[in-house]
Amino acid sequence: MKKVFLYITITLLPVLALAQTQDTFTIKGKIGNLNAPSRAYLIYQLGANQVIDSAQISAGNFDFNGQILTPSNAILFIDHKGVGFEKLDSTVDKLNLYLDKGEFAVSGTDSISKAQITGSKINDEDKKLKALLEPINNKAKNLMAIKRTVTAEQNTPAFRSNLQGRYKALQAEQKTVIKKFILENPDSYFSLMALYSVDGPSPNPVELDSLFNTLSPTLKSSEAAKVFQKALEPVRHTAPGVMAPDFIQNDVNGVPVKLSSLRGKYVLVDFWASWCGPCREENPNVVRVYNKYKDKNFTILGVSLDKAEGRADWLAAIKNDGLVWTQVSDLKWWNNQAAALYYVSSIPANFLIGPDGKIIAKDLRGDDLDDKLKEVLK
Repeated sequence: MKKVFLYITITLLPVLALAQTQDTFTIKGKIGNLNAPSRAYLIYQLGANQVIDSAQISAGNFDFNGQILTPSNAILFIDHKGVGFEKLDSTVDKLNLYLDKGEFAVSGTDSISKAQITGSKINDEDKKLKALLEPINNKAKNLMAIKRTVTAEQNTPAFRSNLQGRYKALQAEQKTVIKKFILENPDSYFSLMALYSVDGPSPNPVELDSLFNTLSPTLKSSEAAKVFQKALEPVRHTAPGVMAPDFIQNDVNGVPVKLSSLRGKYVLVDFWASWCGPCREENPNVVRVYNKYKDKNFTILGVSLDKAEGRADWLAAIKNDGLVWTQVSDLKWWNNQAAALYYVSSIPANFLIGPDGKIIAKDLRGDDLDDKLKEVLK
């Protein structure tokens, strides 16, 4: 939980407040023939600060001028009735767009949500990439609809395995589209941002470095590129082939358990929580795999991201889901120290560690977990 399993849209990560030269942008807006009290609002990021700007609308026209450090995502709102920014709700007329240096136009007849953006390279690139990803988005939405409507009787391990396989196929399809876009657009800022989504929740630093090196020299020397390289550092510390960070946490009886004490075995470090729906759905598969390989030099170390006040729920989930292997937790929720060591930002998450203490693979789900263990355990 916390992050959607399938990453099917490109989002810009917050830009660090680095020393940079500010560029200016100008938006020339036109929305029908609106007049006061209608008003336009623009929200965007300037370094570490969020900017909320507003503009009067006269005969449908409005302008925005401002400064940015790097290309930035923004939201343009139209307050048709002039109720004020604080009173706008989720039904407000809005348009997601991107800001870059220079001037561009936004025009629509009656709704900003349906407006066209012209004169902006970055928004043209956004439109291009969205069009490429739209078929995959639609397929993902269909799968989500199927999952929402499935009955308890239909929600069998075979059904979940099939659904997981279809998600995996969509991820592979998305990855192909994004990689192709990056390779064909080496000087596009969107190619740099697309790197964040190439591998979804389990990025491969070697692959990302390879793709990063295909970008133009100008783009690779940008401040946004430095931010990307900094964001990639945590991934390098938990990539396959590196030594697994060691940690100690108490088991359900308060006895300290050290990960390295299991050295010599294949160990699946499984991050989960009693309150995590996807974790509980995956648990039957983990139980099945444990029972299949527990006598073949394989074990599991469960790490719970439950809260201190959720200890009873944690213990109940262990019993109800049949998790008979060692379970540990510091009961600090998302501040779990082991999760921080492994840079876990979504669960379920797992890391398969070899007898030598090195990470072999991570984020193995469904049949992928079984297949990998079959491979390494022969």
